[in-house]
Amino acid sequence: MKLKVLKIDLIKNIQNVQNIISSKSSLPILSNVLLEATKEDIKLTSTDLDIGVTSIFKSEVEESGSITVPAKRFNDIVKELPDEDVLISTMKNNSMTIKCGNCFFKIMGLPKEDFPKLPEFKKETDVVIEQSILKKMLNMTCFSMSRDETRYVLNGALFLFKSNTFTIVTTDGKRLSLFKKDMGKDIQDRSFILPSKTIYELVRMLQDEGELKITLSENQIRFELQNITIISRLIEGEFPNYEQVIPGQVKEKVLVNREQFLLGVKRAALLTTQDTQSIKIDILKNKIVISKSNPNIGEAKEEIEASYGGHEITVGFNPSYLIDVLKVVPKDELEIDILGADKPAVIRIEDWYIYLVLPMQLA
Repeated sequence: MKLKVLKIDLIKNIQNVQNIISSKSSLPILSNVLLEATKEDIKLTSTDLDIGVTSIFKSEVEESGSITVPAKRFNDIVKELPDEDVLISTMKNNSMTIKCGNCFFKIMGLPKEDFPKLPEFKKETDVVIEQSILKKMLNMTCFSMSRDETRYVLNGALFLFKSNTFTIVTTDGKRLSLFKKDMGKDIQDRSFILPSKTIYELVRMLQDEGELKITLSENQIRFELQNITIISRLIEGEFPNYEQVIPGQVKEKVLVNREQFLLGVKRAALLTTQDTQSIKIDILKNKIVISKSNPNIGEAKEEIEASYGGHEITVGFNPSYLIDVLKVVPKDELEIDILGADKPAVIRIEDWYIYLVLPMQLA
């Protein structure tokens, strides 16, 4: 293999695939990135056996070939090279030379045959969606995924295609996010749970323009984004019946400025500790009082204007669960359903977004 490539192109495409590689893998080959060069293009591939990523780009290829090399070392070397053309070639002993300006590196690799093959897809189900739409949907739901490995089925997001709607649901048992999108056309009914690691890769890769093609098989999924392809296993199991935990709407809603509420919650959160995580929120006539009192640390209190005409309510929340949603909701004024001290609060945006959060006991 012999090729010449721009340093900036090489760095960008290595970083596209490097993120999923674990330094703790028991298989040395999984720490490597597969580099394949043909007359048409160069392809980089990485995998951890659950998720695989490929990134393809154009370059000058004098001689086709392939090799796998340690991903981190390869990336570190390329980053430190001068801003000139990079010349890469491979030898018969599975070594690779890198030349750039007056710099020369030689690193040992492993043959392509040792690298796990990514699953191949028979054409089954294709869904095409704007990248910007999926990016928004994931940004407004992914923070509700569980990190508790004992609740494996919640360590991801439910993707639900039904009639002409596409819904993403996430929950960790203490909160729930739901985003529904009208696709404008009928699509094949299908539901699956996508692992959180794949979700975070998608969020990192998705752009504000361009389309994304989704192809499904029985237990695998493929996302194609221009020059990048992500292939992932799906989580096996039954997602909880989320519809039964979403309460109906109430007449008396709290109308509050999102930015003011966010800042007030952030300030009260400064006095929380691992043992006393909740902040106190008093819903009064036309105002909200956010407070936190900790005898060992101090006290914080802030009043915020709000529109509310119902009975007074005092409730405790984990501030992080409020901050996560308040940072991403694209509204200046929020309507919040607060049903009582021991009942969930619900933020709704028309008929396309729901965020539900359970209260906490006040210390």
